[in-house]
Amino acid sequence: MQTTPMRSALFVPGNRPERFTKALASGADIVIVDFEDAVEETQKAQARDHLCAFLDANPDARVWVRVNTAGHAEHAADLNACQHASVVGILLPKAESREQVALVATTGKPVMPIIESAKGLAELAAIAQAPGVTRLTYGRLDLGLDLGLNEGSSGAERMLDQVRYALLLHSRLAALAAPLESVFPAIDNSDGLADATRAAAGMGFSGLLCIHPRQIAVVHSALRPSADELDWAQRVIAASEGRGAFRLDGAMVDAPVIARARRLLAFAL
Repeated sequence: MQTTPMRSALFVPGNRPERFTKALASGADIVIVDFEDAVEETQKAQARDHLCAFLDANPDARVWVRVNTAGHAEHAADLNACQHASVVGILLPKAESREQVALVATTGKPVMPIIESAKGLAELAAIAQAPGVTRLTYGRLDLGLDLGLNEGSSGAERMLDQVRYALLLHSRLAALAAPLESVFPAIDNSDGLADATRAAAGMGFSGLLCIHPRQIAVVHSALRPSADELDWAQRVIAASEGRGAFRLDGAMVDAPVIARARRLLAFAL
């Protein structure tokens, strides 16, 4: 299983190349150039051209790409564009089968399937085990629409908690990195975003999909361990060198506790 946290993944529209540099300077752990929802049908090819031109002009840049869905007329061309050396991963929206994911994996790039339908949720075990998958996420708005949820209601959140549990379970079973929480759509609600981030972390998620650069600092701050937590984790790691189980501050420390300490330190960025 991967251990490096992915705290933030920022979308930027593929048809807005003037925003690429700003997105890469936002501090997000990864930037996702979006060829799908953010781009009108008539601008899909142009979005690919914009990205390839930008990457050619900025060889040190590294991006992920959200391609169009399997079966979309632009899907194959999107995958071909993702062969660019500076594209380091691919998000597959509305993933609904192992076969769809396996096709994306033929690019040789890591794949992050996005679960956005009841069918995708039903096929989650097979999708998680597909070749090339490194992490899972979901699209709360599309999935909620498919399931008939009332977005923003307490009932919808209870149902989405079932989705979060499934993502976490199948991530562990497939030895994937911790999943990413879906987007928080209220860009101006920083307090709500921080609460959602902490809730996701409490459920074992690594971080969030983000839709605006100003969300990045809020997400990172919410995920950062407290000073007391960091002090505890540092003392656990220091005391664990060359030892098995031992006592610290009157409590037993063994392998799971040491692993938790290492995870806390990984988020202290």
